Amino acid sequence: MIKIEVKKIVKALNASDGAGVKLKRSIGTPEADYIDPFLMLDEFGSENKDDYIAGFPPHPHRGIETVTYMLNGEFEHQDSTGAKGVMASGDVQWMKTGRGIIHSEMPAMKEGKLLGFQLWINMPAKLKKNKPEYLYIKGNELGSYKDNDKIVKVISGKYKNVEGPEKNHNVEPIYFHVVLNEGKEFNFDAPEGHNSFIYLLKGELKIGEREHSKTFDSSLILLERGDKLTVRANKKSEFLFIAGKPIGEPIARGGPFVMNTKSEILEAIEDYNNGTFAKY
Repeated sequence: MIKIEVKKIVKALNASDGAGVKLKRSIGTPEADYIDPFLMLDEFGSENKDDYIAGFPPHPHRGIETVTYMLNGEFEHQDSTGAKGVMASGDVQWMKTGRGIIHSEMPAMKEGKLLGFQLWINMPAKLKKNKPEYLYIKGNELGSYKDNDKIVKVISGKYKNVEGPEKNHNVEPIYFHVVLNEGKEFNFDAPEGHNSFIYLLKGELKIGEREHSKTFDSSLILLERGDKLTVRANKKSEFLFIAGKPIGEPIARGGPFVMNTKSEILEAIEDYNNGTFAKY
């Protein structure tokens, strides 16, 4: 047994994306550039409609997966395959972009609180040219575990006897949303070879046995490898626990495209410019 300890605590950076949507970015920053297989993590949200109303107009992706988890609010999705739908509070959209897709995500609300997360997962070279795939998950379809100490929503992976709906994935991802009461513990046996992190939305946590800096809201807590995770809430806390098997391939980035070489990025740009990008 190897206890999982804190490697580094990173404060999320204020940023904007799309047509000016305000967000907090923690992976995909100078301090946490790429946590194989995870390329980016954004917390998006505001109670001010001017911070999100312009949304994310049509834009392309290739070579990645995007996992969008809505905690509050509604977004409408449309894309070049003809798919469309509305994500409501508690819903998840798991999109495998593969060869390429052009999509938009626009708020289906005029006011109110918006809060959610978008995680980017890299795809191995052998899957980067596949056709796009979707998994739409309604909030009531998530795995859910509850006791007197905590609530665990399971998007992927397994907690105790509760499984998430995303299964048979190449990086064997674990994606939990945990609400942990003050003074209580969350314990989990993790795969030793996975890279993992906690994103603390709010509260204060003590992780592992070693002393570490105080945690704070909207912070990324990178974890050392191990197989025994113990998290204690110094006060009532809400966090994501995410882990995945590293792919171990070189990456080349070009905005919304992530491939293995620079020439593949140039090919993606050329395909997008000449209109063959999302053709199958």
